[in-house]
Amino acid sequence: MGSASSVYRVIYLDVDGRIQKVVFSRFCSPYDIKELFCTALGIPRNTTLSLLDSTGAMVSIDPTIVKWYEFELFCVVPSYTFLPTDKEELFQNVLTQVAEQFSRAFKINELETEVTNRLVMLEKRVERESHSTVSVCVFISPQRGGRLLYHSEFLPREEADSYITVSFSPERRQTLISQCMSSYLPRGIMLSCLEHMYNDLDLVKGFNMNPITLKRWLLCIHDNYQVNPFHNFRHCFCVTQMMYSMICLCSLQEIFTQVDILILMTAAVCHDLQHPGYNNTYQINARTELAVRYNDISPLENHHCAVAFQIFSQPDCNIFSTFDPEAFKQIRQGINTLILATDMARHGEILDSFKHKVDSFDFSDEEHVTCLKMVLIKCCDISNEVRPMEVAEPWVDCLLEEYFMQSDREKAESLPVAPFMDREKVTKPTAQIGFIKFVLIPMFETVMKLFPQIEEVMIQPLRESRDRYEELKQIDDAMNEVRHICLCLIVFFEDTSASCYV
Repeated sequence: MGSASSVYRVIYLDVDGRIQKVVFSRFCSPYDIKELFCTALGIPRNTTLSLLDSTGAMVSIDPTIVKWYEFELFCVVPSYTFLPTDKEELFQNVLTQVAEQFSRAFKINELETEVTNRLVMLEKRVERESHSTVSVCVFISPQRGGRLLYHSEFLPREEADSYITVSFSPERRQTLISQCMSSYLPRGIMLSCLEHMYNDLDLVKGFNMNPITLKRWLLCIHDNYQVNPFHNFRHCFCVTQMMYSMICLCSLQEIFTQVDILILMTAAVCHDLQHPGYNNTYQINARTELAVRYNDISPLENHHCAVAFQIFSQPDCNIFSTFDPEAFKQIRQGINTLILATDMARHGEILDSFKHKVDSFDFSDEEHVTCLKMVLIKCCDISNEVRPMEVAEPWVDCLLEEYFMQSDREKAESLPVAPFMDREKVTKPTAQIGFIKFVLIPMFETVMKLFPQIEEVMIQPLRESRDRYEELKQIDDAMNEVRHICLCLIVFFEDTSASCYV
Protein backbone atom coordinates (compact mmCIF):
# COMPACT_ATOMS: atom_id res chain seq x y z
CA MET A 1 0.00 0.00 0.00
CA GLY A 2 1.35 3.48 -0.72
CA SER A 3 0.72 7.09 -1.65
CA ALA A 4 1.98 8.99 -4.67
CA SER A 5 0.22 12.30 -4.11
CA SER A 6 3.11 14.22 -2.49
CA VAL A 7 6.85 14.58 -2.53
CA TYR A 8 7.09 11.61 -0.21
CA ARG A 9 6.36 8.01 -1.05
CA VAL A 10 5.11 5.37 1.38
CA ILE A 11 5.26 1.63 0.94
CA TYR A 12 4.74 -1.27 3.33
CA LEU A 13 7.03 -4.24 3.73
CA ASP A 14 6.33 -7.71 5.15
CA VAL A 15 9.22 -8.21 7.56
CA ASP A 16 9.06 -11.62 9.24
CA GLY A 17 5.27 -11.45 9.51
CA ARG A 18 5.09 -7.83 10.69
CA ILE A 19 4.24 -4.84 8.53
CA GLN A 20 6.98 -2.18 8.34
CA LYS A 21 6.13 1.26 6.97
CA VAL A 22 8.90 2.88 4.85
CA VAL A 23 8.77 6.57 3.83
CA PHE A 24 11.12 8.07 1.25
CA SER A 25 11.31 11.08 -1.06
CA ARG A 26 10.46 10.69 -4.72
CA PHE A 27 13.89 12.19 -5.39
CA CYS A 28 15.70 9.34 -3.62
CA SER A 29 18.02 7.19 -5.67
CA PRO A 30 17.51 3.41 -5.90
CA TYR A 31 20.63 3.01 -3.76
CA ASP A 32 19.11 5.18 -0.99
CA ILE A 33 15.88 3.16 -1.06
CA LYS A 34 17.81 -0.12 -0.81
CA GLU A 35 19.64 1.25 2.25
CA LEU A 36 16.27 2.04 3.85
CA PHE A 37 15.07 -1.50 3.15
CA CYS A 38 18.27 -2.93 4.68
CA THR A 39 17.74 -0.81 7.79
CA ALA A 40 14.14 -2.02 8.05
CA LEU A 41 15.34 -5.65 7.87
CA GLY A 42 18.23 -5.05 10.31
CA ILE A 43 20.88 -6.26 7.87
CA PRO A 44 24.11 -4.66 6.53
CA ARG A 45 23.40 -1.71 4.26
CA ASN A 46 25.34 -3.10 1.31
CA THR A 47 23.43 -6.40 1.23
CA THR A 48 22.00 -7.28 -2.16
CA LEU A 49 18.17 -7.28 -2.00
CA SER A 50 15.30 -8.67 -4.05
CA LEU A 51 11.88 -6.97 -3.83
CA LEU A 52 8.89 -9.28 -4.43
CA ASP A 53 5.23 -8.34 -4.92
CA SER A 54 2.28 -10.37 -3.61
CA THR A 55 2.52 -12.77 -6.54
CA GLY A 56 6.22 -13.46 -5.90
CA ALA A 57 7.37 -11.51 -8.97
CA MET A 58 10.57 -9.48 -8.66
CA VAL A 59 10.09 -5.72 -8.73
CA SER A 60 12.66 -3.01 -9.60
CA ILE A 61 13.64 -0.91 -6.59
CA ASP A 62 13.26 2.76 -7.56
CA PRO A 63 11.02 5.72 -6.61
CA THR A 64 8.36 4.75 -9.21
CA ILE A 65 7.40 1.50 -7.48
CA VAL A 66 4.61 3.26 -5.57
CA LYS A 67 3.11 4.61 -8.80
CA TRP A 68 2.92 1.19 -10.39
CA TYR A 69 2.22 -0.93 -7.30
CA GLU A 70 -0.21 1.09 -5.22
CA PHE A 71 -1.90 -0.77 -2.33
CA GLU A 72 0.71 -3.53 -2.51
CA LEU A 73 2.42 -5.33 0.37
CA PHE A 74 5.99 -6.11 -0.59
CA CYS A 75 8.40 -8.72 0.64
CA VAL A 76 12.14 -7.96 0.79
CA VAL A 77 14.49 -10.93 0.48
CA PRO A 78 18.25 -10.59 1.11
CA SER A 79 20.28 -12.21 -1.69
CA TYR A 80 23.29 -13.76 0.02
CA THR A 81 25.65 -14.92 -2.68
CA PHE A 82 28.90 -16.77 -2.38
CA LEU A 83 30.00 -15.33 0.97
CA PRO A 84 29.02 -17.20 4.15
CA THR A 85 27.88 -14.81 6.90
CA ASP A 86 31.03 -15.06 9.02
CA LYS A 87 33.30 -14.50 5.99
CA GLU A 88 31.17 -11.60 4.77
CA GLU A 89 31.45 -9.94 8.17
CA LEU A 90 35.21 -10.55 8.15
CA PHE A 91 35.47 -9.02 4.68
CA GLN A 92 33.46 -5.95 5.72
CA ASN A 93 35.52 -5.54 8.90
CA VAL A 94 38.77 -5.66 6.95
CA LEU A 95 37.53 -3.06 4.46
CA THR A 96 36.30 -0.83 7.30
CA GLN A 97 39.64 -1.03 9.09
CA VAL A 98 41.56 -0.29 5.89
CA ALA A 99 39.35 2.73 5.21
CA GLU A 100 39.75 4.02 8.78
CA GLN A 101 43.54 3.61 8.69
CA PHE A 102 43.72 5.31 5.31
CA SER A 103 41.54 8.20 6.48
CA ARG A 104 43.59 8.71 9.66
CA ALA A 105 46.91 8.51 7.85
CA PHE A 106 46.11 10.95 5.06
CA LYS A 107 43.40 13.11 6.66
CA ILE A 108 41.03 12.65 3.74
CA ASN A 109 38.24 14.65 5.38
CA GLU A 110 40.54 17.62 5.99
CA LEU A 111 41.86 17.40 2.44
CA GLU A 112 38.33 17.33 1.04
CA THR A 113 37.37 20.36 3.11
CA GLU A 114 40.48 22.25 1.99
CA VAL A 115 39.82 21.50 -1.68
CA THR A 116 36.18 22.58 -1.32
CA ASN A 117 37.21 25.85 0.36
CA ARG A 118 39.79 26.56 -2.35
CA LEU A 119 37.19 25.97 -5.06
CA VAL A 120 34.80 28.38 -3.36
CA MET A 121 37.59 30.99 -3.13
CA LEU A 122 38.44 30.47 -6.79
CA GLU A 123 34.81 30.85 -7.87
CA LYS A 124 34.53 34.11 -5.93
CA ARG A 125 37.78 35.35 -7.42
CA VAL A 126 36.63 34.59 -10.95
CA GLU A 127 33.31 36.27 -10.26
CA ARG A 128 35.11 39.39 -9.02
CA GLU A 129 37.16 39.50 -12.19
CA SER A 130 33.96 39.22 -14.30
CA HIS A 131 35.31 36.25 -16.14
CA SER A 132 32.82 33.67 -17.29
CA THR A 133 34.92 30.53 -16.95
CA VAL A 134 37.50 29.04 -14.61
CA SER A 135 39.20 26.87 -17.23
CA VAL A 136 42.21 28.04 -19.20
CA CYS A 137 41.47 27.76 -22.91
CA VAL A 138 41.23 23.97 -23.04
CA PHE A 139 40.67 23.53 -26.76
CA ILE A 140 42.20 21.30 -29.38
CA SER A 141 44.17 23.10 -32.05
CA PRO A 142 42.60 22.98 -35.51
CA GLN A 143 46.04 23.30 -37.09
CA ARG A 144 48.06 20.36 -38.33
CA GLY A 145 51.00 19.68 -36.04
CA GLY A 146 53.67 19.91 -38.70
CA ARG A 147 52.26 22.45 -41.12
CA LEU A 148 53.88 25.81 -41.60
CA LEU A 149 51.42 28.38 -40.33
CA TYR A 150 52.50 31.44 -42.29
CA HIS A 151 49.76 33.98 -42.93
CA SER A 152 49.46 35.79 -46.25
CA GLU A 153 50.39 39.01 -44.44
CA PHE A 154 51.30 39.83 -40.88
CA LEU A 155 48.84 42.56 -40.03
CA PRO A 156 46.30 42.67 -37.20
CA ARG A 157 42.75 41.68 -38.09
CA GLU A 158 41.36 44.55 -36.00
CA GLU A 159 41.92 48.28 -35.62
CA ALA A 160 44.28 49.50 -32.91
CA ASP A 161 41.38 50.90 -30.89
CA SER A 162 39.59 47.51 -30.73
CA TYR A 163 40.55 47.12 -27.08
CA ILE A 164 40.34 49.77 -24.39
CA THR A 165 43.50 50.92 -22.64
CA VAL A 166 43.01 50.45 -18.89
CA SER A 167 44.42 53.00 -16.48
CA PHE A 168 46.66 51.53 -13.79
CA SER A 169 46.50 52.78 -10.23
CA PRO A 170 49.44 51.99 -7.89
CA GLU A 171 47.40 49.11 -6.49
CA ARG A 172 46.77 47.66 -9.96
CA ARG A 173 50.43 48.03 -10.82
CA GLN A 174 51.40 46.06 -7.71
CA THR A 175 48.97 43.33 -8.73
CA LEU A 176 50.53 43.23 -12.19
CA ILE A 177 53.99 42.87 -10.65
CA SER A 178 52.86 40.14 -8.26
CA GLN A 179 53.44 36.42 -8.89
CA CYS A 180 49.83 35.99 -7.70
CA MET A 181 48.57 37.78 -10.82
CA SER A 182 45.62 35.88 -12.24
CA SER A 183 45.87 34.54 -15.78
CA TYR A 184 42.07 34.25 -16.08
CA LEU A 185 41.62 37.62 -17.76
CA PRO A 186 39.67 38.68 -20.85
CA ARG A 187 41.71 39.18 -24.01
CA GLY A 188 41.37 42.98 -23.97
CA ILE A 189 42.62 43.24 -20.39
CA MET A 190 45.67 41.09 -21.20
CA LEU A 191 46.51 43.28 -24.21
CA SER A 192 46.08 46.41 -22.10
CA CYS A 193 48.33 44.96 -19.38
CA LEU A 194 51.07 44.18 -21.91
CA GLU A 195 50.81 47.72 -23.27
CA HIS A 196 51.10 49.08 -19.73
CA MET A 197 54.24 47.01 -19.05
CA TYR A 198 56.03 48.59 -22.02
CA ASN A 199 54.98 52.05 -20.85
CA ASP A 200 55.79 51.44 -17.20
CA LEU A 201 59.31 50.25 -18.06
CA ASP A 202 59.76 53.46 -20.09
CA LEU A 203 60.26 51.51 -23.31
CA VAL A 204 57.63 53.44 -25.30
CA LYS A 205 58.75 56.95 -24.37
CA GLY A 206 62.43 56.02 -24.02
CA PHE A 207 62.66 54.54 -27.53
CA ASN A 208 60.12 56.94 -29.08
CA MET A 209 57.71 54.15 -30.03
CA ASN A 210 54.45 55.08 -31.72
CA PRO A 211 51.72 54.04 -29.22
CA ILE A 212 49.38 53.09 -32.09
CA THR A 213 52.10 50.89 -33.60
CA LEU A 214 52.53 49.20 -30.23
CA LYS A 215 48.80 48.47 -30.12
CA ARG A 216 48.79 47.10 -33.68
CA TRP A 217 51.82 44.94 -32.90
CA LEU A 218 50.19 43.46 -29.79
CA LEU A 219 47.01 42.69 -31.75
CA CYS A 220 49.05 40.98 -34.46
CA ILE A 221 50.93 38.99 -31.78
CA HIS A 222 47.58 37.86 -30.37
CA ASP A 223 46.37 36.77 -33.83
CA ASN A 224 49.51 34.67 -34.35
CA TYR A 225 49.10 32.53 -31.24
CA GLN A 226 47.21 29.32 -31.97
CA VAL A 227 44.23 27.95 -30.02
CA ASN A 228 46.12 25.18 -28.18
CA PRO A 229 45.37 23.79 -24.72
CA PHE A 230 48.64 25.23 -23.35
CA HIS A 231 50.75 27.10 -25.91
CA ASN A 232 48.32 29.94 -26.55
CA PHE A 233 48.15 33.72 -26.09
CA ARG A 234 47.30 33.33 -22.40
CA HIS A 235 50.61 31.48 -21.94
CA CYS A 236 52.36 34.34 -23.78
CA PHE A 237 50.77 36.79 -21.33
CA CYS A 238 51.79 34.74 -18.27
CA VAL A 239 55.42 34.44 -19.40
CA THR A 240 55.66 38.17 -20.19
CA GLN A 241 53.98 39.13 -16.92
CA MET A 242 56.48 36.96 -15.01
CA MET A 243 59.35 38.62 -16.89
CA TYR A 244 57.94 42.03 -15.96
CA SER A 245 57.64 40.84 -12.36
CA MET A 246 61.28 39.67 -12.27
CA ILE A 247 62.50 42.93 -13.83
CA CYS A 248 60.74 44.89 -11.08
CA LEU A 249 61.48 42.51 -8.20
CA CYS A 250 65.19 42.14 -9.04
CA SER A 251 65.63 45.82 -10.04
CA LEU A 252 67.03 44.70 -13.38
CA GLN A 253 66.73 48.22 -14.83
CA GLU A 254 69.52 49.24 -12.48
CA ILE A 255 71.73 46.44 -13.84
CA PHE A 256 70.82 46.00 -17.52
CA THR A 257 70.63 48.56 -20.29
CA GLN A 258 67.20 49.60 -21.52
CA VAL A 259 67.92 47.75 -24.76
CA ASP A 260 68.41 44.58 -22.69
CA ILE A 261 65.06 45.20 -20.95
CA LEU A 262 63.40 45.70 -24.35
CA ILE A 263 64.94 42.43 -25.61
CA LEU A 264 63.79 40.51 -22.50
CA MET A 265 60.21 41.75 -22.74
CA THR A 266 59.86 41.36 -26.50
CA ALA A 267 61.38 37.86 -26.50
CA ALA A 268 58.87 36.85 -23.80
CA VAL A 269 55.98 38.18 -25.91
CA CYS A 270 57.15 36.42 -29.09
CA HIS A 271 58.65 33.22 -27.66
CA ASP A 272 55.88 30.78 -28.78
CA LEU A 273 54.38 32.48 -31.84
CA GLN A 274 52.38 30.05 -34.02
CA HIS A 275 53.21 27.08 -31.78
CA PRO A 276 51.23 24.19 -33.34
CA GLY A 277 50.72 22.25 -30.08
CA TYR A 278 53.18 19.46 -31.00
CA ASN A 279 56.74 19.69 -29.67
CA ASN A 280 60.12 19.43 -31.39
CA THR A 281 60.34 15.70 -30.81
CA TYR A 282 57.17 15.19 -32.80
CA GLN A 283 58.31 17.59 -35.53
CA ILE A 284 61.59 15.70 -35.96
CA ASN A 285 60.17 12.17 -35.71
CA ALA A 286 57.31 12.98 -38.10
CA ARG A 287 59.70 14.75 -40.48
CA THR A 288 57.39 17.73 -40.73
CA GLU A 289 57.95 20.73 -42.96
CA LEU A 290 59.23 22.69 -39.97
CA ALA A 291 61.80 20.02 -39.11
CA VAL A 292 62.98 19.82 -42.73
CA ARG A 293 63.17 23.61 -43.03
CA TYR A 294 65.35 23.97 -39.90
CA ASN A 295 67.36 20.74 -40.27
CA ASP A 296 65.94 19.24 -37.04
CA ILE A 297 67.60 22.03 -35.00
CA SER A 298 65.05 23.61 -32.63
CA PRO A 299 62.44 23.74 -35.41
CA LEU A 300 59.72 25.35 -33.29
CA GLU A 301 61.95 27.99 -31.70
CA ASN A 302 63.41 28.90 -35.09
CA HIS A 303 59.87 29.22 -36.41
CA HIS A 304 58.86 31.49 -33.51
CA CYS A 305 61.80 33.77 -34.35
CA ALA A 306 60.93 33.83 -38.05
CA VAL A 307 57.28 34.73 -37.38
CA ALA A 308 58.29 37.45 -34.90
CA PHE A 309 60.45 39.25 -37.42
CA GLN A 310 58.00 38.78 -40.26
CA ILE A 311 55.58 40.73 -38.07
CA PHE A 312 58.23 43.40 -37.41
CA SER A 313 58.78 43.64 -41.17
CA GLN A 314 55.31 45.18 -41.49
CA PRO A 315 55.64 48.97 -41.07
CA ASP A 316 52.34 49.20 -39.20
CA CYS A 317 53.61 46.69 -36.59
CA ASN A 318 57.29 47.62 -36.38
CA ILE A 319 57.87 48.93 -32.87
CA PHE A 320 61.61 49.15 -33.71
CA SER A 321 61.19 51.59 -36.58
CA THR A 322 63.10 54.35 -34.76
CA PHE A 323 66.26 52.25 -34.35
CA ASP A 324 69.15 52.54 -36.79
CA PRO A 325 70.15 49.35 -38.70
CA GLU A 326 73.02 48.49 -36.37
CA ALA A 327 70.86 48.84 -33.25
CA PHE A 328 68.08 46.81 -34.90
CA LYS A 329 70.60 44.08 -35.73
CA GLN A 330 71.65 43.94 -32.06
CA ILE A 331 68.00 43.70 -30.95
CA ARG A 332 67.21 41.03 -33.51
CA GLN A 333 70.19 38.94 -32.42
CA GLY A 334 69.28 39.36 -28.74
CA ILE A 335 65.63 38.35 -29.23
CA ASN A 336 66.55 35.34 -31.36
CA THR A 337 69.12 34.19 -28.79
CA LEU A 338 66.54 34.27 -25.99
CA ILE A 339 63.75 32.56 -27.94
CA LEU A 340 66.13 29.78 -29.05
CA ALA A 341 67.11 29.33 -25.39
CA THR A 342 63.56 28.23 -24.55
CA ASP A 343 64.14 24.87 -26.29
CA MET A 344 64.13 22.47 -23.30
CA ALA A 345 66.56 20.20 -25.16
CA ARG A 346 69.18 22.85 -24.34
CA HIS A 347 68.22 23.16 -20.66
CA GLY A 348 71.21 21.29 -19.23
CA GLU A 349 73.69 23.07 -21.49
CA ILE A 350 72.40 26.57 -20.60
CA LEU A 351 72.05 25.95 -16.86
CA ASP A 352 75.52 24.37 -16.58
CA SER A 353 77.02 27.37 -18.36
CA PHE A 354 75.24 29.73 -15.95
CA LYS A 355 76.35 27.72 -12.89
CA HIS A 356 79.97 28.07 -13.97
CA LYS A 357 79.58 31.84 -14.17
CA VAL A 358 77.31 32.65 -11.24
CA ASP A 359 79.86 32.46 -8.39
CA SER A 360 82.07 35.06 -10.11
CA PHE A 361 79.39 36.79 -12.12
CA ASP A 362 80.44 39.96 -13.92
CA PHE A 363 77.62 42.28 -15.00
CA SER A 364 80.05 44.11 -17.28
CA ASP A 365 80.80 40.90 -19.19
CA GLU A 366 78.51 40.65 -22.22
CA GLU A 367 78.74 36.84 -22.28
CA HIS A 368 77.71 36.63 -18.62
CA VAL A 369 74.79 39.02 -19.12
CA THR A 370 73.57 37.11 -22.19
CA CYS A 371 73.68 33.83 -20.26
CA LEU A 372 71.70 35.41 -17.41
CA LYS A 373 69.07 36.70 -19.84
CA MET A 374 68.76 33.20 -21.33
CA VAL A 375 68.18 31.74 -17.86
CA LEU A 376 65.67 34.46 -16.99
CA ILE A 377 63.46 33.76 -20.00
CA LYS A 378 63.71 30.04 -19.25
CA CYS A 379 62.54 30.70 -15.68
CA CYS A 380 59.60 32.76 -16.92
CA ASP A 381 58.65 30.22 -19.61
CA ILE A 382 58.12 27.42 -17.07
CA SER A 383 57.14 29.51 -14.04
CA ASN A 384 53.51 28.47 -13.53
CA GLU A 385 54.28 26.56 -10.32
CA VAL A 386 55.57 29.82 -8.80
CA ARG A 387 51.99 31.05 -8.82
CA PRO A 388 49.25 30.16 -6.28
CA MET A 389 47.73 26.70 -6.60
CA GLU A 390 44.41 27.97 -7.95
CA VAL A 391 46.28 29.67 -10.83
CA ALA A 392 48.98 27.04 -11.40
CA GLU A 393 47.01 23.79 -11.28
CA PRO A 394 44.69 24.47 -14.24
CA TRP A 395 47.82 25.05 -16.32
CA VAL A 396 49.03 21.54 -15.46
CA ASP A 397 45.73 20.18 -16.78
CA CYS A 398 46.19 22.20 -19.97
CA LEU A 399 49.76 20.98 -20.45
CA LEU A 400 48.78 17.34 -19.91
CA GLU A 401 45.92 17.76 -22.38
CA GLU A 402 48.38 18.99 -24.99
CA TYR A 403 50.78 16.15 -24.14
CA PHE A 404 48.01 13.58 -24.48
CA MET A 405 46.88 15.10 -27.77
CA GLN A 406 50.42 14.64 -29.08
CA SER A 407 50.97 11.13 -27.69
CA ASP A 408 47.63 9.95 -29.13
CA ARG A 409 48.73 11.21 -32.51
CA GLU A 410 52.17 9.62 -32.16
CA LYS A 411 50.55 6.27 -31.42
CA ALA A 412 48.27 6.64 -34.43
CA GLU A 413 51.29 7.41 -36.63
CA SER A 414 53.48 4.67 -35.07
CA LEU A 415 55.98 7.22 -33.74
CA PRO A 416 57.90 6.96 -30.43
CA VAL A 417 55.92 8.15 -27.40
CA ALA A 418 57.58 9.76 -24.38
CA PRO A 419 56.34 8.14 -21.11
CA PHE A 420 55.70 11.55 -19.49
CA MET A 421 53.24 12.36 -22.31
CA ASP A 422 51.37 9.04 -22.34
CA ARG A 423 47.90 9.28 -20.78
CA GLU A 424 48.17 5.61 -19.77
CA LYS A 425 51.37 6.13 -17.77
CA VAL A 426 51.44 9.63 -16.30
CA THR A 427 49.47 11.28 -13.50
CA LYS A 428 49.47 14.89 -12.42
CA PRO A 429 51.63 14.28 -9.30
CA THR A 430 54.16 12.11 -11.14
CA ALA A 431 54.35 14.66 -13.96
CA GLN A 432 55.06 17.57 -11.61
CA ILE A 433 57.23 16.16 -8.81
CA GLY A 434 60.28 15.39 -10.94
CA PHE A 435 59.90 18.57 -13.00
CA ILE A 436 59.75 20.76 -9.89
CA LYS A 437 62.54 18.93 -8.02
CA PHE A 438 65.04 18.49 -10.83
CA VAL A 439 64.30 21.35 -13.24
CA LEU A 440 62.53 24.28 -11.58
CA ILE A 441 64.03 24.42 -8.08
CA PRO A 442 67.68 23.95 -9.14
CA MET A 443 67.34 26.67 -11.82
CA PHE A 444 65.59 29.19 -9.56
CA GLU A 445 68.01 28.47 -6.71
CA THR A 446 70.92 29.23 -9.03
CA VAL A 447 69.32 32.56 -9.98
CA MET A 448 68.80 33.22 -6.26
CA LYS A 449 72.59 33.42 -5.82
CA LEU A 450 72.44 36.70 -7.77
CA PHE A 451 69.00 37.82 -6.60
CA PRO A 452 68.28 36.57 -3.03
CA GLN A 453 64.96 38.44 -3.03
CA ILE A 454 63.31 35.76 -5.17
CA GLU A 455 63.54 33.08 -2.47
CA GLU A 456 60.42 34.05 -0.55
CA VAL A 457 58.19 34.92 -3.51
CA MET A 458 59.34 32.31 -6.04
CA ILE A 459 61.40 29.48 -4.57
CA GLN A 460 59.30 28.96 -1.44
CA PRO A 461 56.10 28.51 -3.53
CA LEU A 462 57.99 25.96 -5.64
CA ARG A 463 58.96 23.98 -2.53
CA GLU A 464 55.38 24.11 -1.27
CA SER A 465 54.11 22.93 -4.66
CA ARG A 466 56.61 20.05 -4.63
CA ASP A 467 55.48 19.02 -1.13
CA ARG A 468 51.81 19.19 -2.11
CA TYR A 469 52.30 16.97 -5.17
CA GLU A 470 54.34 14.50 -3.10
CA GLU A 471 51.44 14.28 -0.64
CA LEU A 472 49.03 13.72 -3.53
CA LYS A 473 51.28 10.99 -4.84
CA GLN A 474 51.29 9.31 -1.42
CA ILE A 475 47.50 9.40 -1.44
CA ASP A 476 47.40 7.95 -4.96
CA ASP A 477 49.83 5.21 -3.93
CA ALA A 478 47.78 4.40 -0.82
CA MET A 479 44.58 4.27 -2.87
CA ASN A 480 46.24 1.88 -5.30
CA GLU A 481 47.38 -0.26 -2.38
CA VAL A 482 43.86 -0.34 -0.95
CA ARG A 483 42.50 -1.37 -4.35
CA HIS A 484 45.11 -4.11 -4.55
CA ILE A 485 44.22 -5.40 -1.05
CA CYS A 486 40.51 -5.37 -1.90
CA LEU A 487 41.11 -7.30 -5.11
CA CYS A 488 43.19 -9.87 -3.23
CA LEU A 489 40.45 -10.25 -0.59
CA ILE A 490 37.79 -10.66 -3.27
CA VAL A 491 39.83 -13.36 -5.00
CA PHE A 492 40.46 -15.07 -1.66
CA PHE A 493 36.78 -15.16 -0.71
CA GLU A 494 35.75 -16.25 -4.19
CA ASP A 495 38.18 -19.17 -3.92
CA THR A 496 36.92 -19.92 -0.42
CA SER A 497 33.27 -19.88 -1.50
CA ALA A 498 34.07 -22.06 -4.50
CA SER A 499 35.69 -24.63 -2.21
CA CYS A 500 32.60 -24.57 0.00
CA TYR A 501 30.45 -25.71 -2.92
CA VAL A 502 32.81 -28.50 -3.96
